[in-house]
Amino acid sequence: MKDYLFTSESVSEGHPDKVADRISDSIVDLYLGAMPEARVAAETLVTTNRIVVAGEVRGPESITHDDIETVVRQAVKDIGYEQEGFHWEKSEFQNYLHEQSADIAMGVDASGNKDEGAGDQGIMFGYACDETESFMPAPIDFSHRILKSLAAARHSGEAPELEPDAKSQVTLRYVNGRPVGATSVVVSTQHKADVTQSALRDLVRTHVEAVLPEGWMCPEDEFYVNPTGNFVIGGPDGDAGLTGRKIIVDTYGGAAPHGGGAFSGKDPTKVDRSAAYAARYLAKNVVAAGLAANCTIQLAYAIGVSKPLAVYVDLWGGEREVDPNRLSGVLQQMVNLSPRGIRQHLQLNKPIYTRTSSYGHFGRKPTDDGGFSWEKLDLVDALRSEFGL
Repeated sequence: MKDYLFTSESVSEGHPDKVADRISDSIVDLYLGAMPEARVAAETLVTTNRIVVAGEVRGPESITHDDIETVVRQAVKDIGYEQEGFHWEKSEFQNYLHEQSADIAMGVDASGNKDEGAGDQGIMFGYACDETESFMPAPIDFSHRILKSLAAARHSGEAPELEPDAKSQVTLRYVNGRPVGATSVVVSTQHKADVTQSALRDLVRTHVEAVLPEGWMCPEDEFYVNPTGNFVIGGPDGDAGLTGRKIIVDTYGGAAPHGGGAFSGKDPTKVDRSAAYAARYLAKNVVAAGLAANCTIQLAYAIGVSKPLAVYVDLWGGEREVDPNRLSGVLQQMVNLSPRGIRQHLQLNKPIYTRTSSYGHFGRKPTDDGGFSWEKLDLVDALRSEFGL
């Protein structure tokens, strides 16, 4: 289809599932900050005034239950939860983290002539397109940006009537395969009890209009703000949250495939996370180099095996005289796609993951401390040279 409507959604840092992701990634950063080779697989449940963490870790014994509880409560405080039904300081905390399985460790660890193996079997996808400056699909890009703008206003005190929980959804019209405008926008945001719906609608409209390109705003009767009419009870008090339940929000908004695994709570030996980052890194460089307007890359792994079982490249029928099979080989020569190779190339053994837990793992700007290293465009020149561009 060349002409169609496509929709993506995002959720804020205060959405229950994102609260859980934030906590799990804060635990990952705690361990990697103390020991870069630490192993973490942390899962979190949040509900009314209760936080439960569970999973497997292998790291320094110096990290105590109190240390874990401190970073967990700080994560909730940073989001902004000081509500009767969910409070960073008053919620009950339970910690069920325990030592990593010896069987898993045996398969993953390097020993003798054996290189470090993948932490699990699985398929991982990366995607990039030329619709936006971030090389992300426009619907998910705008959905994230609307919520980030509202959150910034809440944190700064500019919009004290807002509370942390929120969702957005943007539907764009595509003509000849390119986005040309919004046909509908939905924003549901938690708010103080004394806020009128008309005032909230006016507030949200300013943020939506600031994000969308000029002339792209949807018709007024297709602009929905808190369609149920009220959103005072929210966050984990209104709906339980779990780590890893927003994987499409984390990636490409449904515009590209997703593998079987979530990202948050996992250290970078887990290819669910690191290989998905590597696939995005390669796809983004392919598109930025001008080899294709769209690029999907799939990587496949077996637990305990270092090399990928397959590297699939799809240029969406717009190969521009680029052979996808040749491109697959070139990319594997440029980047070692073993778990160790990915971690070293992208320098992933750092406490850089808490910031990824909301507003998407992709389409962000690399930071000086190594965050979002998978968004770098340092392969572009080599790819252009290889393919004569």
